[in-house]
Amino acid sequence: MAANLKLFRVQSMLHPLLGTVAGLGVVAILLFGGRLVIDGEITLGTFVAFNGYLTMLFWPVIALGWVMNMTEQGLASMQRMNDVMNEQSEITDAGVLADETGRPRDAAIRFENVSFSYAGNGERGDILKDVSFEVKDGETVAIVGPTGSGKTTVISLILRLYDVGRGRVLVGGRDVREIPLQALRDMVGLVPQDIFLFSESIRDNIGFGVKELHDPVLDEVTRTASIYEEVNEFPNRFESMIGERGINLSGGQKQRVAIARALAKRPRVLILDDALSSVDATTEEAILGSLKGEFENRTAILISHRISTAREADRILVLKDGEVAEQGTHEELIARAGLYAEMHHKQMLMVALEGG
Repeated sequence: MAANLKLFRVQSMLHPLLGTVAGLGVVAILLFGGRLVIDGEITLGTFVAFNGYLTMLFWPVIALGWVMNMTEQGLASMQRMNDVMNEQSEITDAGVLADETGRPRDAAIRFENVSFSYAGNGERGDILKDVSFEVKDGETVAIVGPTGSGKTTVISLILRLYDVGRGRVLVGGRDVREIPLQALRDMVGLVPQDIFLFSESIRDNIGFGVKELHDPVLDEVTRTASIYEEVNEFPNRFESMIGERGINLSGGQKQRVAIARALAKRPRVLILDDALSSVDATTEEAILGSLKGEFENRTAILISHRISTAREADRILVLKDGEVAEQGTHEELIARAGLYAEMHHKQMLMVALEGG
């Protein structure tokens, strides 16, 4: 920012300076050349020709300065782009077995005494503190908790977007640091909080990451995500173009397209990171009802602030300040009258007030 402000100050002086120099130059030439004509040292025609040639030369010289300025800005921008493109990720496959022996045997997930802190987190300390839990192969587990309790960080560690500070994260009995990144991420279908849709057709957005998306699969996943009927009302149905980041779709529609995209991968692990926050209660119930069949065939992790999303899970983990505060079924946690029960009571009270 400081460099740009300095550049703008120089550029703001450039045009007035050029005009001043050009004006003073014309005055100087008239004075000096006029005296030479009066003294008979040059003819009037020579003086006029000199002025004509000077005028023809003046603007190309100014244009050359502009070109040099734009070239330098372009080179600086290119350098910044190259710095980004040449940056190497800290998360690599170095030392990872590339053959089948390095792949998970199933879709079970286990955290063993995991502690983690983001770089530069400073005084806040660890986001996760000695967290241990297990999600069995084919089990549906919901993770709930206040904002900042570490729910999304758990997902980032499963996908190995970051490496753990202490402890281990295992998928299929293997440490994620020993699993090829391509194999690890191919087995996971993720619907993140921040949905990104491309400026392409709905079909292309749902099929992103899939080699070939056949019509029966497309119909199936969009029905499961409760977006099929709405897409069919669009002028070009699944070929309808959507704007960058899905600007011409509602928040709920974007989330449901993202759910369909995750299902189209046929993942062994399905992760919904607060993926139903933008839909109403009726649509949420319909989506969860459709997803029950999908949950039976794969490991599923539901992250949500809504108790209504979590209550149908096989087991619920409650995170607080980076630690597992409670875990159990919905009924068990309500009977325990702890943090989960308190969250449930507040949300039921909010629903009652809104309904009233």
